[in-house]
Amino acid sequence: MVGESSRQFETAKFLATEGAGRSILHYEAKQIVFAQGSAADAVFFIQNGRAKLTVVSKKGKEATVTMLATGDFFGEESMTGEGGLRTATASAVSICIVLRIEKEQMLLALHEQHMFSDFFMKFILVRGIRTQADLVDQLFNSSERRLARTLLLMADFGKPGEPNALIPPVTQEELAEMIGTTRSRVSFFMNRFRKLGYIDYTDRIRVHTSLLNMVLHDSLPEENAQRPKLLDPPPSRARTARRAKLV
Repeated sequence: MVGESSRQFETAKFLATEGAGRSILHYEAKQIVFAQGSAADAVFFIQNGRAKLTVVSKKGKEATVTMLATGDFFGEESMTGEGGLRTATASAVSICIVLRIEKEQMLLALHEQHMFSDFFMKFILVRGIRTQADLVDQLFNSSERRLARTLLLMADFGKPGEPNALIPPVTQEELAEMIGTTRSRVSFFMNRFRKLGYIDYTDRIRVHTSLLNMVLHDSLPEENAQRPKLLDPPPSRARTARRAKLV
C-alpha cells in the first residue's frame, strides 16, 4: 500500500477502518448491497451482521446461493477482469456493517501485502471447500439432512469460538430455497427437529448442540421424514368387498 510497508501493515486494521479506496457502509435488513447484472467494481467484507447471495433465473425463479456472516468477503468476482458483471444479488439479512474495497485498491493490497494476500487466499480456499461440500450435500443427502446442515452453518457451528445458538431471522420459504425443497417439507422437518429437541423456535430459531451430534454421528432416528408416516385405515365392509373383487 502506498505509504505502508509490509512490516507495518495490519490486516485486521485494514479491514476495520476506512482509507484510500475503502469505505464503511451501513445496511438495514433486506437492503441490497449490489444487484445481479450490475457492474462488478469492488470487493466487500462484512465487519458485522449477516447477508445472503441470491440469483434469479431467466424465467424469474429466485434461489439463495449462500448465507454470509461476519468475517466473510463477497463480490470477489470483480477481480476476474475488466467490465465484469455481478453474478448474484447481495442483500443484508440483518443490520450489516460492510467495508467496501475498490477493485484497484484490493488488487494493490494483494500484490504488495503478503500477509493480507495469504489471509484472503485462505478465505477463498475455505469457501471453495465449502462450496464442494454444499454440492455433495445437494447431490447425496436427503433434504432433511441438508436442512440440518444449513441450520448448523447459520449458527456458526464449526467456526472458531462459541457458536451462535440463535440464527438470524429466516423464513421457511428462504430455507426451502437454500436446500432445494418445498416450504411444506421444511415445515415438517422443523417440527420434527423441535420434537426431537434439536431446535427451539418462536420468532427466531435456536439451534442446540444435539443437532450437530446427530449430523456428525449420522444418528437421525430411522422413522424419518421424507414424508409423514401414513397409517393404514381400519378395515371396513366396503373396503373388504373391493379387495375381494381384485383377487
